[in-house]
Amino acid sequence: MLSSRARYATRAILDLSIEFDKGPIQIQDIAERQNIPVKFLQQILVALKMTGFVQSRKGPGGGYSLAVPPQEITLGAVIRAMDGPIAPISCVSVTKFSECGCPNPEVCSLRLAFKEARDAIADVLDHTNFANLTEKQLSNIDAMTRSFDFVI
Repeated sequence: MLSSRARYATRAILDLSIEFDKGPIQIQDIAERQNIPVKFLQQILVALKMTGFVQSRKGPGGGYSLAVPPQEITLGAVIRAMDGPIAPISCVSVTKFSECGCPNPEVCSLRLAFKEARDAIADVLDHTNFANLTEKQLSNIDAMTRSFDFVI
């Protein structure tokens, strides 16, 4: 399960992806659109800045923007930056491996099942970039507004 920190980080990156060509975005605007507490969003944006996903500019016209184009940021990379490994148990983690205490790890069917789950999740997250997500989001918003556009 994703932490609130990772969920909010992905929503903030999506918001910045949607606004990518519009210059720096005020933190209050992101917080309001994404329903994220401002204080928590400040901490998340600092972490995202330290990991190279966002940049900031101070002063009038300042705010946050993506440091790289949305197509270069994957959902998996943002989640790992916020929460660490995606693996459900430590003995199948690629980056933070540690023994889980299983008496025979080479043939453990649980380990193999968790590895398969990790691989499937990582495959989806690592092949989903924020340009894809932005396109889907805007398409969904457009479809929703069209479905409610009627005159009585």
